[in-house]
Amino acid sequence: MNKRKLDIAYFLSFCIEQYKKEKGISGAEAAQLLQGYGVLEYLKEHFEVLHTQSKQWLLADIDEFIKLRKEAEL
Repeated sequence: MNKRKLDIAYFLSFCIEQYKKEKGISGAEAAQLLQGYGVLEYLKEHFEVLHTQSKQWLLADIDEFIKLRKEAEL
């Protein structure tokens, strides 16, 4: 695996772990939720910018992303 792919994998793992802790859910639940709403793809596509942000900013951004996806479903 090249360095960029490895960096992205670590970043996604970090985001899943932080989201899990923030929401009080299991890692599997967090990963499934983030995958289901397309968050992991979003994080991967915008890695260059997003990985420089704080944990708090990332969690707020993820919540906003999910909120917008839920609203779009209605």
